[in-house]
Amino acid sequence: MTSRIVACVRCGQRNRVPGAAAGKPVCGKCREAVPWIVDADDATFGDVAERSSTPVLVDMWAPWCGPCRAVGPALEQVAGDLAGTIKLVKVNVDEAPGLSLRFDVRAVPTLMILKDGEVVGRQAGAAPASALRDWVSRTLASAKS
Repeated sequence: MTSRIVACVRCGQRNRVPGAAAGKPVCGKCREAVPWIVDADDATFGDVAERSSTPVLVDMWAPWCGPCRAVGPALEQVAGDLAGTIKLVKVNVDEAPGLSLRFDVRAVPTLMILKDGEVVGRQAGAAPASALRDWVSRTLASAKS
């Protein structure tokens, strides 16, 4: 299973976060929620994203895509701002052709929000962190209704 090292937004401590786990990751030093940012592919997406009890923001991206590289830091900022609320799952479409086909990804970046394994929001293209944070918050609020 994949894992990633992320810095705590509060104290800066670097923490290893697993791709899939019960609960939500917290900082080993200050015990605050840390951004849950992981990578997934065709083989791991089910465990990492679809079976997550935390809502998931999926970033379908490609390394050759300029807008994808531009939106990456904004998505990581949103994951930090909403630490403990969402999980950011990054999927390289070149390494996950099955997911690209399954979710009918025609342009990158394509962003999706999954709640309880179901797509509840989707948009294509890059946007600033503030717009992405608002979109995630609105989509999750409407998914509760």
